[in-house]
Amino acid sequence: MQRYWKQKKEKLTFRLEQLSLQKRLVIAYIMIMLVPSILISLYIFRGLTGNTVQELQKNNENALEIEQINIKNNMETMTRAAQVTTSDPKVLDYIAQPNSFSVAELIDLDQLNLKAILRLQYNNPGIEMIRIFMSNPATNEMWPVLVHESRIQNEPWYETVMASDERDVWRLSRLNRDVTQPRLSDEEISKPKIVLYKELQRPQGTHVGILEIDMLLTNFMPNTFGPLQDVQSQMVVLDEYGNLIRSPANGFLDRYGVEDEILQKQFSQVKTDNSGKGSFKFNVSGVPFLGVYSFVEPLNAYMIKVASLKPVYDGINETRNRIIMANVILLVILTLATSFLNSFILKKLHVLTDSMKKVRQGDFGFDIPIRGGGEVGDLAHHFRKMLRKINELIADAVNKQAAAKEAELATLKNQIDSHFLYNTLENIKMMAEINDQREISNALTSLGSMMRYNMRWTSEYVRLRDELNHIENYIRIANIRFEDRIKLVTDIPERFLSQELLKMSLQPVIENAVQHGLSDKGLVIVIRAEIARDAMLISVTDDGTGIRPDRVQALNGRIQRSVGAAAGVERDAGDAPGRGNGIGLPNVHSRIQMHFGKDYGLQVESEPGSYTRVTLRIPHLILDGRLAK
Repeated sequence: MQRYWKQKKEKLTFRLEQLSLQKRLVIAYIMIMLVPSILISLYIFRGLTGNTVQELQKNNENALEIEQINIKNNMETMTRAAQVTTSDPKVLDYIAQPNSFSVAELIDLDQLNLKAILRLQYNNPGIEMIRIFMSNPATNEMWPVLVHESRIQNEPWYETVMASDERDVWRLSRLNRDVTQPRLSDEEISKPKIVLYKELQRPQGTHVGILEIDMLLTNFMPNTFGPLQDVQSQMVVLDEYGNLIRSPANGFLDRYGVEDEILQKQFSQVKTDNSGKGSFKFNVSGVPFLGVYSFVEPLNAYMIKVASLKPVYDGINETRNRIIMANVILLVILTLATSFLNSFILKKLHVLTDSMKKVRQGDFGFDIPIRGGGEVGDLAHHFRKMLRKINELIADAVNKQAAAKEAELATLKNQIDSHFLYNTLENIKMMAEINDQREISNALTSLGSMMRYNMRWTSEYVRLRDELNHIENYIRIANIRFEDRIKLVTDIPERFLSQELLKMSLQPVIENAVQHGLSDKGLVIVIRAEIARDAMLISVTDDGTGIRPDRVQALNGRIQRSVGAAAGVERDAGDAPGRGNGIGLPNVHSRIQMHFGKDYGLQVESEPGSYTRVTLRIPHLILDGRLAK
C-alpha cells in the first residue's frame, strides 16, 4: 500500500513538472486560496453547528427547569390541600367512629365540614378532585367526598399506599378514571393526571381510610400537557414503570415517526441512575434529534424534551454552501485575472531563463536586455550585479573554505593539547600512587575531574547530580589548602538529582561561601533542594560570619540590577581583605534570567554571626527541558 501511494505521488509530481510555469502558478493559486477557504469555512461552520446545538440544549434545559418549578409549586398546592383536609378532626372522627354521630352532627358534617373540603377544591382551580376512601363498611358514603374503600381495593396502587405508613404516594396516570363517575366520555378519560395518595390513621397505627387528591397534567405540567405547545419540540414524561406519557395536543413526535418504544430504547442507553440531568442524541429515519432529560425525584419519573436537529443542520449547511460557492466564484474571477497578468510577466522570465542557462555553461560576459522597473526589472538588475560579482564570490568561498580548514586544525590542536594535559595528570597520579602518596593521587583525581567538567562545554545545561560532583571535587581540592576545615553536606532527594540547571551555576556560590565565610573554626556548607509552586529552589547555606542587613539589601539590589559590581559577598567580621570574587553572584543571576526568564534568579539572605544562605530559583525541569511532573 505504501509503495502504491508513493508511485501515485511520483506520477503526480512528474505531471506537474511537465506543465508550464504559468499553469503551475494558476494551480498553486487555486490550491492556496480554495483549499484553505473551504477548510476554514468547514471549521467555522462546524464550530457554529456545535454552538447552535449547545444553545438549543441550554434552551431545552431551561424549559425543563421552568417545568420543574411548575411541578414543585403544584405539588406544594396538593400537599397543602391534603394537610387542610386531614386537619379536620370531625371528618376523621366520623371515618373512625361513624356510630357516635347523631343526626344533627351528620347534617353539620355534610353542610359544614364536607362543604369546606369542596370549597378548598373549587378555590384551587388546578385541583381536579379531593376524595376520602373509608375503610369501615358501616360508614355511610357522602358523595362526592366520602366513598367506601372497597371501590379501590383492586387498584394496582392500593397495596403501595397501604404500606406507606401515612407517607405521601405520588402516581402518574395516563387515564382520568373516577369511581364516582363511571360514564365519563372518552375525551375526559384520555386526560392524564397526577394523584396524591395518603393513608389515614386514627388513632395512630389504626388504618381508617385513604385520601386522594387529583390534578390533571394540563394543570400540573402546563408546558408539557398544556394547550400551547412548541411545534419544533415536544416534552414527555417517563414514569417509574417505564411508561411514556405525552400530550395529545402536540403531534411533533408523531410527525417524525418517533414512537414510544424508540424513545424508551434511546433513553435507556444513556440513563445510568435516578438522579441528575443530561442529554442524548439519536436518529430516526435519518432525522437527527436532541433529547434533554431531567429527573423529578418526588414522582420518581423523568421529564424528556425532544427537539429535531434537522432544521439546525439544514440552515447552517445552506449558509455554509452559499459562502463556499461565493468563494469559488470569486476565486475563478481572480484566477482568470491572475492568469492574464502571469502571461505578460512570464515573457521576461523566459529571457532570464535563457540567461541562466548561459551562466550554467560558464558564460559570464553578457548583458540582459531587460530594462525598467517592477519585480522582473529588479530581478534582471540584481542578476546583472550577480554576474559582475560572481568571480569575487567564488574567491571569497575559496578563502572561507581555507579559513574553515585552519579552524579545524586549531580545534584539533586544542584537543590534542587537552588530551596531553589529561594524560600528563594521569601519569603524575600514577607516580603518586606508586610512591603511596594517596592524598596527592586523590587531589589529582579531583583536579582532573574539574578540568574535564570545565572544558567539556557541549551544552549550557547539566544535571544537578553532575554539578554536585563538580562541587565535591572543588571542596576536596580546597580542603588540601584549608586543612580539611570545610565540610559539605547535601540534603537532596534522589528524584531531584536529574533537575536541569545551568552549568557552573553553583560553583560561584560555593566559592563565595569558602572565600568569605571560612574561619579558624571551619565552615559547614549545606546544599538543599525543594519544590515551591512548580519551581525548584536550590539553597546553599553556610555557618560563616554572616552579613549585616543593610549589606544584604545592597547585595540583593546589585544582583537584581546585575551591574557586575562586587561579585562576592562582603562579610561583617573575619574577612581577610583582598579575597577574589570569582565570576560573581550577579553573573549567575543574569545567566539564570537570560535562560529561564525574569521569574527566576538568585537571592541572598543572612543573619550576622549565624548563617548566610544563597537561594537559586529555577524551573522544575527534567534535562530535556520538559516540565517535571
